[in-house]
Amino acid sequence: MLGKQSFIKGAVVLTLAGLTSRLMGAVFRIALAAMITDEGIGLYQYAYPIYVGLLTISTAGIPIAVSKLVSEKLAVKDYYGANQVFKVALTILTLSGLTISLLMFLGAEYLVVYITRDPRAIVPLLSISPAIFFVAVMSAFRGYFQGHQTMAPTAVSQIIEQLSRVGIALFLAIYLIPMGLEYSAAGATFGAVAGAIFGLSFLFVLYLKQKPETAKQIRNQKVKEHTNYLQVLYKIARLAIPITAGSLVLPLISLLDLTIVPQRLHVAGFTTERATSLYGQLTGMATPLAHIPAIIAISLAVSLIPSISEALALNNQHIIRRNSDLAIRLTLILGLPAALGLFILAEPITMLLFNNVEAAIPLRFIAFSVIFLTLYQTTTGILQGLGKTVLPVKNMLLGALVKVILSWTLTAIPDVNIQGAAFATVLGFALSSLLNLDAVCKQIRLKINYSQYIFKPAAAVMVMGFLVYIVYYYTDQLLTGMYSVSLVNAVATILAISVGILSYGIMLFVTGSITKEDLHLIPKLGPYLVRLANALHILRG
Repeated sequence: MLGKQSFIKGAVVLTLAGLTSRLMGAVFRIALAAMITDEGIGLYQYAYPIYVGLLTISTAGIPIAVSKLVSEKLAVKDYYGANQVFKVALTILTLSGLTISLLMFLGAEYLVVYITRDPRAIVPLLSISPAIFFVAVMSAFRGYFQGHQTMAPTAVSQIIEQLSRVGIALFLAIYLIPMGLEYSAAGATFGAVAGAIFGLSFLFVLYLKQKPETAKQIRNQKVKEHTNYLQVLYKIARLAIPITAGSLVLPLISLLDLTIVPQRLHVAGFTTERATSLYGQLTGMATPLAHIPAIIAISLAVSLIPSISEALALNNQHIIRRNSDLAIRLTLILGLPAALGLFILAEPITMLLFNNVEAAIPLRFIAFSVIFLTLYQTTTGILQGLGKTVLPVKNMLLGALVKVILSWTLTAIPDVNIQGAAFATVLGFALSSLLNLDAVCKQIRLKINYSQYIFKPAAAVMVMGFLVYIVYYYTDQLLTGMYSVSLVNAVATILAISVGILSYGIMLFVTGSITKEDLHLIPKLGPYLVRLANALHILRG
């Protein structure tokens, strides 16, 4: 489990864990929406943006800084220095997590009065506040293992965290329903606390098991650079502070949405209950679906940071360019079909998952944010690995400014309403991601191959989109009247998605978007996929 991995293998491990976690999360949201309706989901979502924002402050970008610094130390066999970085980070995160947890708990009433403006939100806020402490401590261990370029501990802890979170959250949500909607939502938010405790416990046990080997490496290290606590703290802070600023932008955008969107919906003429429902559709239904493909980009970014940091420490520019080029290309190859698929199947998917066709309206608009959100995540990972931690912050702030202005303006228009907030998200991420991409190209002298990055995948996506639409439409027409509406929709949707995945995979080979070299980079399956593609005569390069 602790063996060093290539950045692609690490990304695959994290992606599988992320997809598993999201699948469990999707099941959880479907069940929760059925139990507490979109109004209850709105109360649940009132607590989460605040929690995520405060969690980001408490972790302060330290896990990424730890990952980068540990990988740099290990690249030059400085085991003592790597261990020193981890100990300092663990101390900081323990103290900051405890402090922010207490502040959230004690300040819940203030947050309700000045941010959510719905007194029912206080119980979910109190319920989720202890999670910040446990997640902060857990993030120190994850950063340490990621610095060793082994992503399995993080991946397994994510699955354990999500499994326990979902199970306990659903149990409490059901158990507390008789007490009222806000208490049921609070039970759901407490799942985050339980999940963090179980995830942290796993990582702590794993750390204790490998601790003797670390101690042996430190003893055998001939030259030890003894740096004091403040020097290590300064190195961490120099990286962590700008990363924190960048990480805070997304939660702050969610907080601004929480403040702006319901308020501007009131201006557009909607009641409080209706505004809460529309906000729940956007943030609790459409946005999570649009963020599922980001799992891959986040996995790439997390795996890229130590990989690029190690190459930078060894001054290997070839590896930096090769890994960056591959990561960006994979991001676009995966982001384009996800965006078009969500756009075409928005109504069937929201009907299948939430039994709420109306949520398809914001989903159609926000679907195209997938392309830019995933591109932003990947390019941010590259820039952070290079030590250019301030650039993504500046770029995201510009995108956030555009989003806020458009959300404020468009959401208040009665005929636009919630669609305006979704459209603003797309344009905000578009600006940030393109500025990031430009910065990456300049920093590492990377030349964009438009044919390989855009034109070939786009051709494959268009074929996929056409087949997805045709398969869904004709399956729906064929089965309508023979079975229930929900069953017909489920069959047509799943069949259309399956055809889309298969056709897009084939078209990637036909268009030359994926080459033999790319397949060989896939852990375990690569050689088998090469042989299969050759047998089908669809492989180029």
